[in-house]
Amino acid sequence: MTQPPLRIGPHAVQPPVVLAPMAGITNAPFRTLCREFSGGQGLFVSEMITSRALVERNEKTMRLVHFDAGEVPRSIQLYGVDPATVGKAVRMIVDEDLADHVDLNFGCPVPKVTRKGGGSALPYKRPLLRAILREAVAGADGMPVTVKMRKGIDDEHLTYLDAGRIAAEEGVTAVALHGRTAAQHYGGTADWDAIARLRDAMPPEVPVLGNGDIWSADDAVRMVRETGCDGVVVGRGCLGRPWLFGDLVKAFGAASGDVYEGSYARPRLREVADTMLRHARLLGEWLEDEAHGVIDFRKHVAWYTKGFSVGSDLRRKLAVASSLDELAALLGELDLDQPWPAEGADGPRGRTSGRNRVVLPDGWLADPYDCAAGVGAEAELDTSGG
Repeated sequence: MTQPPLRIGPHAVQPPVVLAPMAGITNAPFRTLCREFSGGQGLFVSEMITSRALVERNEKTMRLVHFDAGEVPRSIQLYGVDPATVGKAVRMIVDEDLADHVDLNFGCPVPKVTRKGGGSALPYKRPLLRAILREAVAGADGMPVTVKMRKGIDDEHLTYLDAGRIAAEEGVTAVALHGRTAAQHYGGTADWDAIARLRDAMPPEVPVLGNGDIWSADDAVRMVRETGCDGVVVGRGCLGRPWLFGDLVKAFGAASGDVYEGSYARPRLREVADTMLRHARLLGEWLEDEAHGVIDFRKHVAWYTKGFSVGSDLRRKLAVASSLDELAALLGELDLDQPWPAEGADGPRGRTSGRNRVVLPDGWLADPYDCAAGVGAEAELDTSGG
C-alpha cells in the first residue's frame, strides 16, 4: 500500500514506521542492524533516558544518548515525572545538540516506574501531564516532541483520549498509542479499535501512530487500514527479526493499486546466524569489551532461533557463550541450511504475560486532578534504560 510520509516536525519518515524504545534492546548496535535492513528508512528511537540521569550526566546515560553518524534523525525517548526536570533535560538536548527529536514516555508499565507515578500511570493526573508537556515543548524550542502512551491504567481508568487532547493542546507533534492498559502489561490482545478512536478524536494535523501486536509487515499494513492511523510503532515484533524493517519498506512502498503478496525476508538459518554474530560483534564494539558484548547478546539468542531446529542443549550453550569465537563455533554446529520454519517462527516474542495489579503511589487514583501525592523531583528515577 502507498502511505504518505509520516511528518515528525521537519522530518519526513518513510515508510511511516518507528522502532519502539525497548530497555536493553534498542541501543546503538540494534538500531544499526534495523537501519541497515531498512536501507536507512524509518525512525529508530533510543532506549528510555531518564531526565534526572541526563541532567546529572550519569555515565551510562551519556553513553546511551550517543548516536552513530548515519542516524538521522536522532531520536531520544525521555522519561520523567517532574516538569522542571523534564524541561531541563529537553533544553539540555537542544543546547548540546544531542538529538533531533524527543519522545516522552507515558507508556511504561513496569512497577519501578509506575510506583513513582511515571510511565503509564502518569496520564491519570491530567494537570501533571499538561505541565510536563508544556515544559518539554517550551524547552524544545521548535524541536519536535512526541508522546507514547497506553490506553490507561486499567479498564476503569482509561486516559488515552484525554491525554491525546492535552498533548494536541500543548503543541506535541505526534502521539503513539499502545492498545493495552498498564494492567494488561503485554498480555492479551492489543485493542486496535482504541487506536482508531484516538485517530478520530485528534486534530488531523497531529499524526497518530499505532502500537501493539505487529509481528509482521502484513500486521502493520492491516493496522493502518483498519484504524486509519498515520504510522506504526514496532516493538517486540522485531526481537530477533531486525530484517522486519526491510519487509516494512516493501509493504509501505508498494505502488497504489498493487497487491502486495508478502514476499518477505525468509532467511535461512545461515543468514540468521550471520546476523546474530554481527549483532554480538557490534555490541562488543559499542561496550568496548567483546566479552560484555557477547554476554549482553545472550538474551537475543532465543528470539533469533525461534522456530528453527536447534536442540535444547545447543540452544543453552549459545545462551551462555562468553566470546565471539565461542559463539561462532557454536553457530557453526547448527544445520545452517535450514530454511525459514513453516511454523513457529512468527508471532509473539518477548514478554507476553499480563498483570492484574498496577503498582501505584499511595492514593494515586483518589483524584485525577490532585497531583500532590508521589510526584516531584524526589520521584525521578536516577538511571536510564528502563
